[in-house]
Amino acid sequence: MVIDFHTHIFPDKIAEKTLDFLSNVCHSSPYTNGTYEGLKKSAQEAGIAISVALPAVTKVSQMDSVNRFAAQYQEAPVISFGGIHPDCSDVKHELKNLKAMGMKGIKLHPDYQDCYFNDLRYKRLISDASELGLIIVVHAGVDPKCPEDIHCTPEMAREVIREVKPEKLVLAHMGGNALWDDVERYLVGEEVYFDTGVVLDRMPEEQFLRIVRMHGADKILFATDSPWAGQKQFVEVFSKMPLSEEEKERILYKNACQLLKLENMVTCKS
Repeated sequence: MVIDFHTHIFPDKIAEKTLDFLSNVCHSSPYTNGTYEGLKKSAQEAGIAISVALPAVTKVSQMDSVNRFAAQYQEAPVISFGGIHPDCSDVKHELKNLKAMGMKGIKLHPDYQDCYFNDLRYKRLISDASELGLIIVVHAGVDPKCPEDIHCTPEMAREVIREVKPEKLVLAHMGGNALWDDVERYLVGEEVYFDTGVVLDRMPEEQFLRIVRMHGADKILFATDSPWAGQKQFVEVFSKMPLSEEEKERILYKNACQLLKLENMVTCKS
């Protein structure tokens, strides 16, 4: 079994336009058409049972429409988290609404939300989300949108972890895209999960394996960042890693099952 903990989908009517815009920002071509059906097809070809969709709310006015769309996808093969912006007027109320809609977590994107991760707004938001038992996934490290102005560095993340003590915080891109030396310096050993989104074919394998072993395979989540990486390609790359079968199982699905509270699934118990 495989669970992809970091993917993206968009409403059919805006998917093409959105991918065109993001392709120009990221200087990258997408591997799907950005729709639910596109992700579903990609996951089937890759042997992925569940894809976790992570919506990024870039302005407060988007929250209602983004979350209405996300609420449609709350069971396999796609489980969508909710989106929230740190500038919304009543964070606690919005988080409670997301939980009532069945959301298991939220996605934050400091670069697109123009807010540094150790800002008090995020600290309060993360504290409130943690009290509700929500998973919090955060884009961490360099982003093509503003590569010289990093809004979530490993050092910022450690400050939040130690001050707020969230139980279900996931730092995308192995803790900090392209900042993995700092991930080793500031984050390895902290109570935080890393996902493998978009890094498996660009991060030095030796460093990836070292972080897995030092941080613990029980705190790593398999992820692609589809459509910005190929799901089938990433499954194949990961399957060839010199990790034990237990380490691979934990990363591919067992850790995600526990976070998503899918322990009743036979494959998660095995």
